[in-house]
Amino acid sequence: MFESVHGLLDEHDAIQAQLGDPAVYADQRLARKLGRRSAQLNGIVDAYHKWHAIQDDLAAAKEMASEDPEFAAEVPELEAALEAASAKLRRLLIPRDPDDARNVILEVKGGEGGDEAALFAGDLLRMYTRYAESRGWKTELISATESDLGGYKDVQMAVKGNSNDPAEGVYARLKFEGGVHRVQRVPVTESQGRIHTSAAGVLVLPEVDEPEELEINQNDLKIDVYRSSGPGGQSVNTTDSAVRITHLPTGIVVAMQNEKSQLQNREAGMRVLRARILAHQQEQIDAENSAQRKSQIRTMDRSERIRTYNYPENRIADHRTGYKAYNLDQVMNGDLEPVIQSAIEMDEQARLDAIGE
Repeated sequence: MFESVHGLLDEHDAIQAQLGDPAVYADQRLARKLGRRSAQLNGIVDAYHKWHAIQDDLAAAKEMASEDPEFAAEVPELEAALEAASAKLRRLLIPRDPDDARNVILEVKGGEGGDEAALFAGDLLRMYTRYAESRGWKTELISATESDLGGYKDVQMAVKGNSNDPAEGVYARLKFEGGVHRVQRVPVTESQGRIHTSAAGVLVLPEVDEPEELEINQNDLKIDVYRSSGPGGQSVNTTDSAVRITHLPTGIVVAMQNEKSQLQNREAGMRVLRARILAHQQEQIDAENSAQRKSQIRTMDRSERIRTYNYPENRIADHRTGYKAYNLDQVMNGDLEPVIQSAIEMDEQARLDAIGE
């Protein structure tokens, strides 16, 4: 059982030796890569050693059980502990998404519902910001188009993590948030007190660590400049500082206008473009691997309705996992972990089932 662990133990030892060599840190990219892999393997190594120790203790207890009642009494406890340790190790051995350790660019766009949808998009952004704060992550607003009544028509935020462990990575926690989020509540513009339904779309993109990691041919880019505009379409800048970048091979378009200079908007646009191209490449890989696609519940498709936020009932419901709770007020204040955990557990179980097939 767990024969595959031995190869990982050898890899872990080799990485520790490399990380102990000061010369490795001359290449920061290599050092980060080794650090991430080490963090991932640390959990597997610790879980394996714990499983192995419990297995040895159980064998010893069974051997002595006929001679000593105390050892006999330990057998059921050790068997239960071994089962739990085996389950934990089995989950850790599930192949991880290669992007799990990455930071993300999170996009929220108001959908059906006009101003109310834009207000809800702002509420979602606040929810993710507070969730990030609760985990010690850093957030950075990259681009935002505000609506007339507040909130956002669309907004992009970078989220940066604080751990090399892929299981604790920003993308590992937030990748299941992609899709349509539906809200049911009485809009601020509703004088009759009627409940309306509107929606906002969320897209979670793994961020490219360094520009060199994803080479983009400048000849593949079409760059247009224009004047920035604010709510209602009025011009907010007298110079052509806004930038629209089109990646011709994929057709991906990024527009950026929040910064004051054309150069700053271009840099921000390229940052988002790299993330979208990386996601596009992963979509192609997933499409070629139907088994992997079936084992994952995450989606890059904004058309899939994943969750409903019902304010009158203070209820939140995830339509993929069946999670339901009546603490919507707390969730909107950043207490999102139980909802996210339900998606992670469902995905892990699907991966386990796929391995067993």
